[in-house]
Amino acid sequence: MDITNVDSVAAAPPENQNKAIVNTLYKGLASGDTATVAGLIATDLEWWFHGPQNCHHMMKMLTGKCSTTAFKFEPRSIDAIDECVIVEGWEGAQVYWVHVWTLKDGLITHFREYFNTWLTVKDLRPFGCSSSTTLWQSHPRDLTKRSLPGLMFAI
Repeated sequence: MDITNVDSVAAAPPENQNKAIVNTLYKGLASGDTATVAGLIATDLEWWFHGPQNCHHMMKMLTGKCSTTAFKFEPRSIDAIDECVIVEGWEGAQVYWVHVWTLKDGLITHFREYFNTWLTVKDLRPFGCSSSTTLWQSHPRDLTKRSLPGLMFAI
């Protein structure tokens, strides 16, 4: 990563820093820059997947089991909530994915990949009331008429 990029990322608020880091990850994947990608991810990355078993595309890229061009991840939205960055993408009516990256001290430590799965992110931290707040929901425009399994991710 370019030194000027590191300085500008370090000066931003934590959520913006995390978004910039994850955005750099996708740009590195798209260009085949494995050194940049490796420098953004903890060596003991915790990974979790939900979806069809033949769709572990990101993990295959991160582990080198396939090239970074085998599946094209084109983010349609990138949102940050605390230490989590949620990235969403879709290609037509058959492919929909959500990635949730958790960062600590500027390093990606956890990765959750949801493939063809609706995701809702809820804040379940105690605030003295019994309800929870929805922080984020899947919103793919091309798949609104498609039935997909849904999961909730709690913060």
